[in-house]
Amino acid sequence: MTAQTKLTRFNENVVSKYQIYNSLFMTLPFDSISNTGLLLPLFHDICNKGFSMGKNPTEIVDNFFKKQQENFSEEEKINLLFRFIQFIERQVVLFDAIEDASFPIVNNMNGIGTLRSLKEIAYSKNKKEELKKYLEEFKVRIVLTAHPTQFYPGEVLGIITDLDKAIQKDNLVLIKKLLSQLGKTRFFKKVKPSPYDEAVNLIWYLENVFYHSVSKIYNYIESNIFEGTKSDNQIIDLGFWPGGDRDGNPFVTTQITLDVAEKLRQTVLKNYHIDIKRLKRRLTFSGVQEILSSLEVKIYKHVTRSYKTIDISQELVLEELEKAKKIVVEQHQSLFIDELNDVINKVRIFGFHFASLDIRQDSRIHHDAFTNMVKNLIEIGDTTFPKNYSTLSEKDQINILSQVKGSVDINILTDELSVKTMESIFALKTIQQRNGERGANRYIISNNQSALNIMETFAMLNLSGFKEYVPVDVIPLFETVEDLKNAEKVMRTVYKNRNYRTHLKQRDNKQTIMLGFSDGTKDGGYLMANWGIFKAKEALTKISREYGIEVIFFDGRGGPPARGGGKTHQFYASLGPSIEHKQIQLTIQGQTISSNFGTLNSSQFNLEQLLSSGIKNEVLQVIN
Repeated sequence: MTAQTKLTRFNENVVSKYQIYNSLFMTLPFDSISNTGLLLPLFHDICNKGFSMGKNPTEIVDNFFKKQQENFSEEEKINLLFRFIQFIERQVVLFDAIEDASFPIVNNMNGIGTLRSLKEIAYSKNKKEELKKYLEEFKVRIVLTAHPTQFYPGEVLGIITDLDKAIQKDNLVLIKKLLSQLGKTRFFKKVKPSPYDEAVNLIWYLENVFYHSVSKIYNYIESNIFEGTKSDNQIIDLGFWPGGDRDGNPFVTTQITLDVAEKLRQTVLKNYHIDIKRLKRRLTFSGVQEILSSLEVKIYKHVTRSYKTIDISQELVLEELEKAKKIVVEQHQSLFIDELNDVINKVRIFGFHFASLDIRQDSRIHHDAFTNMVKNLIEIGDTTFPKNYSTLSEKDQINILSQVKGSVDINILTDELSVKTMESIFALKTIQQRNGERGANRYIISNNQSALNIMETFAMLNLSGFKEYVPVDVIPLFETVEDLKNAEKVMRTVYKNRNYRTHLKQRDNKQTIMLGFSDGTKDGGYLMANWGIFKAKEALTKISREYGIEVIFFDGRGGPPARGGGKTHQFYASLGPSIEHKQIQLTIQGQTISSNFGTLNSSQFNLEQLLSSGIKNEVLQVIN
């Protein structure tokens, strides 16, 4: 029997079901819904005919009301058009839910690009060890960014999740109830969401999707490729911009940054608490129950409220879980050991941070804030900077910036911009103390134009009171076509600086560089932006290798095509040896999060595709 094409499977399992379930809207006991559902197809036909005749939208709408509702007042016309929009919004939700429910049928979850497929190919070609070695080092980092207009509110996401499950079971009674609930649920709030609200909306995906899909992938690799042995490599990292991205949202404050980091920590602890309660139902053995009960109490304490002092850590939780594992293995025949290993792996992967909160600010704001701070310090007699600092050459300024160390007292600064900028840097320290270093250890400089931009940020970090060294990666973001051309020169200058090189040694000789897409598109067009990024990567790879630095490229792509999105895994699989790609880092934006990573199945599938793109490029080119 010939296998069905993907399009055929889509038509049978998505389109056909949508047509059936969409008819349920017509039977809902709401007058406004049934009337709207009857009139909308008529409006659709008139729109099609009107556009084909070259009529403008106003003429088309007027023609519709003339034919169908001639006696409507202006207010009634507006209300009906608004109901059309509401009705279509709910149809889109229904379609999304059906598409989510059918994802593992439409897509081959063990097919080309999945880990299982690649493992079998590697093993058949006797490349098992090469695959293991590659996965010891290779890493994918996806960074979630907020475009609030492209997100459903939490209430609607919950309905979609429940609809997904009901559709999989063809539970018509529940589906009809959920559609009724959908008809009565508000899609948009009247008040514009705050940066914290945006973060909370996005954390829903971390809590309900990525927490499970990432661990499922890691568990598969550990069991089937590493054959039960632990890897020090987390393989998949999650990053987070809402609440930390000042360039993307000027309303982000230091308090919001701290609040979002706290929300991330409490959310991952809540998930651990749920998992440990489940473990207690299975690991009912003497010695193990006591360990799990103690952990449950300690974790719950920090889920329900924030404490100034945290008396529990990732290391402590792992230590206790490993004790429990030892008892289960030695005394209870490893009963339910997979469930226990799953929780251990989640704690190793997500720590107390869940996702790393990136701080991002524009280089021009940094420069103004830094210039004002230096002026302020000189005026009060501080000797950190020479009095003639502002008149020195860029080369001399960079030399001074690379040597400064200490802790600036924010209270003595009089410039508001300087205070806000230094507060955001001090927030990094606070977050690291509460969530661990991975809680916030990256500072991104947007619109980076020069080596001075990097060194000013480096100096501010060194003036924020870190004791031994700065556990933060300084990440320049090159965006315009001109800046992409100059990126090699900029990085050569900072690589030559002895103190910055010392910093890189403390960061495992790795330098992350972000290359933006959308600004390059505005500046030079789609093709020019892609070509500029490609040539910049080649040049930056060459200069970094020359200085013994492993460059990691962080791509500002992963949204719609106009912002660099598309077949991302194919893009990475196509990279040649002239571009460093031991890690894949990219932003995932707005609708791409919900469409590509909105469910456990789609998230697992697309994360595996990203992982496999690196494996194809390195391991499988040896196989072929």
